[in-house]
Amino acid sequence: MMEALFGYVATNRKMPQEGTSAGQTNDKLNPTAKIFILDSRRSQNAAIVIRSLGVTRRELIEGLLEGKGLNVETLEKLNRIAPTREEKIQILAFEGDVGRLADAESFLYHLLKAVPSAFNRINAMLFRFTYGSEINQLKDSLKTLDSACNELRSSRVFTKLLEAILKAGNRLNAGTARGDAQAFNLTALLKLSDYKSSDGKTTLLHFVVHEVVRNEGRRCVMIRNNSLARSNSQRSSGLNPEPNDPKSKEEQEREFLKLGLPIVGGLSSELQNVKKVAAIDYDIISSSSSSMTGRISETRQLVLKCGADGAGEFIKEMKEFMGGAEDEMKEVKEEHIKVMEFVKKTTQYYQGGAFEDKQPLQLFVIVNNFVGMVDQACIDIARSLQQRKANTNGGGGGSSASPSLLPTPDVLRTRVTFPRLPDNFLSLVELFACSELNELLPELLVTDSSVSC
Repeated sequence: MMEALFGYVATNRKMPQEGTSAGQTNDKLNPTAKIFILDSRRSQNAAIVIRSLGVTRRELIEGLLEGKGLNVETLEKLNRIAPTREEKIQILAFEGDVGRLADAESFLYHLLKAVPSAFNRINAMLFRFTYGSEINQLKDSLKTLDSACNELRSSRVFTKLLEAILKAGNRLNAGTARGDAQAFNLTALLKLSDYKSSDGKTTLLHFVVHEVVRNEGRRCVMIRNNSLARSNSQRSSGLNPEPNDPKSKEEQEREFLKLGLPIVGGLSSELQNVKKVAAIDYDIISSSSSSMTGRISETRQLVLKCGADGAGEFIKEMKEFMGGAEDEMKEVKEEHIKVMEFVKKTTQYYQGGAFEDKQPLQLFVIVNNFVGMVDQACIDIARSLQQRKANTNGGGGGSSASPSLLPTPDVLRTRVTFPRLPDNFLSLVELFACSELNELLPELLVTDSSVSC
């Protein structure tokens, strides 16, 4: 019982005689012992894979000679047990009793004797199986990159935010050498929430987002009023809705914010492909393209080699695949160059000529993070509106939520004081055309010159 449980070995077991190795003793005791050419563990693992193939040796050899008939699972398993160049030489050079070879070695011996280029063919056939999904994934990535560039170039809300930030920076730095900047470093977008007003009640990010939201809402009201005026055959020149609007000032401000929030808050939906690109590792795209080009070249060399050996059916199958693959890969490489040139121009458009080959997609990462900050600012503004409405309806009684970072709507239309921005925040490099923002950031934003950042 103890022996069965704990593997007890009798102490009177006979030991090999002095001067005789254990291996020699085993050979003498068992002349039919299996011969291993591969590392024993590697041989055992390969044997397990071979037993799981589900195809006979004959079916496998026929499939490799004809270039068809083997599924992707079988090819993947075979590819995992491919011998190294040295192992292949040792296996083919074996001149002993083939019947004594271990299972894995015997399988590889017969396979390589029948088809010397077996594993090159396996790799080529596996590539043919995976080519479709790999090339489509590469195409999708390039299409996403192209769409992301177009989104950045055409987004009116994103441009308005950048313009508002630029104007805010110039107003805060008025009277200094940095007070007439035409652009700023986009990395500064991620620092906007760090710049708080002098009273600590809001941040430059929240202030700018609030003003853009309000402006977008006001624009909606003007369009709506003009449309109503035209439909009623009234004069369409009165663009300002406020003088004839019976609503109170605070109600108008609240309406502007309610109408503008979905527009600015929808920026993340508008820049969906920018978000996708921010999650892309460009090294993967680049290596995938290079890898596929290399594998197509290797397959072409194999086809030429097999053609010299007279391997008819395999050649026929692979030539049919190679013809389309080479033409398609050529088109994809041209598209890759074209798209990356578009990415470079887009980056230079926003970054003033700065383009890093090592991080070509950094612009999209910055913009995506900034859009996330804008989303959160919009949530804060909406929460502030709801809190203001609840306090108004409830007469200010009851428990109130913790104070928001944002002032309530009626307070926001008063002056907000910020310290000057640091030297490296704004740049005199011309990045994009900045339109006049007469409706944005009126005389609300002032600088506290006594406060330093």
